Amino acid sequence: MSNSQNTKKTSFTIECKDIILREYSLKDLDEFHALTWQPEIYEFLPGWNVPKEQRLDWLINYEIKENEQFLTAVTEGGDIGELRLRMGIILKESGEFIGWCCTGIKDELSPPNREIMYAISKDYRGKGYTTQAAQGMIKYLFENTNVDELNAIAIIGNVASNKVIQKCGFEFIDNIEIENEKYRYYKLRREICQVRDA
Repeated sequence: MSNSQNTKKTSFTIECKDIILREYSLKDLDEFHALTWQPEIYEFLPGWNVPKEQRLDWLINYEIKENEQFLTAVTEGGDIGELRLRMGIILKESGEFIGWCCTGIKDELSPPNREIMYAISKDYRGKGYTTQAAQGMIKYLFENTNVDELNAIAIIGNVASNKVIQKCGFEFIDNIEIENEKYRYYKLRREICQVRDA
């Protein structure tokens, strides 16, 4: 795995076997928007399928700006506080934006409540790309930030997402309910993390 630092000319990336995690950019708008409207994605992430104008506003005013703040915090010692990092999953073979992998604070969980979350296009499921992305994000966080513990949740019926979490070494903690939906709740601690090289 290799990291390239964020500059004006190049985006911050985390390289994995078949995919690259790359910070969001405005050029992702159309592909990103189309993915959020796939029924297979909004079934599990209903708040993400917003109009394109809303997605553009979020990209410009929140997501890209906060990524810059996150990466600055990493270069200044790794204390990321409650900042979020949002990365696109880019297929190396084609350069296509096929999903996303993010980390941020999950308010519904008790502290420390930093989670990782992800979604991938219906056309690229079952190929190991989401597991590579999650492992890449986990490795990056544990090696470059002050994060000691990560959380992950998946709707009980989302078998594929639960498998990704388990493959990444997360320990099942309990079943929980958030907004009338039942989830499986997992934790992964830095000291016991044995994430395979993504």
